[in-house]
Amino acid sequence: MKGKRIINSFNYAVAGIIQALKTEPNMKIHFIVAFIVLFMSLFFNFNRIEMLILFFTITMVIVSEMLNTAIEKAVDLVTKEYHPIAKIVKDIAAGAVLISSLNAIVVGYLLFFERISLYPGLLINRLRNSPIHLTFISIILVILLVVWIKTKTKTGTPFQGGFASGHSAIAFSVATAIAFMTDNALIMTLAYFLAALVAESRVESKIHYLREVIVGSVLGTLITIVIFQVIG
Repeated sequence: MKGKRIINSFNYAVAGIIQALKTEPNMKIHFIVAFIVLFMSLFFNFNRIEMLILFFTITMVIVSEMLNTAIEKAVDLVTKEYHPIAKIVKDIAAGAVLISSLNAIVVGYLLFFERISLYPGLLINRLRNSPIHLTFISIILVILLVVWIKTKTKTGTPFQGGFASGHSAIAFSVATAIAFMTDNALIMTLAYFLAALVAESRVESKIHYLREVIVGSVLGTLITIVIFQVIG
């Protein structure tokens, strides 16, 4: 079925990301730096264009590192012996990562340095009145943390099983964000009810055990609470 092929393709793609995280130290560094930078962005009053530049820069570094890894594996598949052309191919791929990393440093300098130098004014510019941005960053941080946990504990396909349920984590992260953005008890209740249905469906379909769903739900809730309560 076409739908099944699309799901399998998506699973293969995420499996590639997890494999790169498991085997490549540089990918781990990139993900940690991305997590820290996104977290720091909560303290700065970035506009949409600046956030777009930030996300594009982070994506470019990670994608270039993954392409570099794929090229290295492909070359090693062809030959294990030293060959000058193989060296050139690997060096060019590594050069692409270096260029994207240098670009990320420049972008980081331009976006953060001026604001850091005016640190006393940062407290005023916190994203207290930007729940949409806080919600978006919360979800991204939840996804990054779940992917990292899966690299340490996961076996099988990325979206079937694993110590923390990613679906439950995201569902409860969104429900908690909604709870912070509204004073309507009915809306809060409905949001958490839908999140609970998502979590229950993961257990019912035998994709996750109950403890994995609970871990994911608590993880998504706590991260969002920290983002909204402490930073927002």
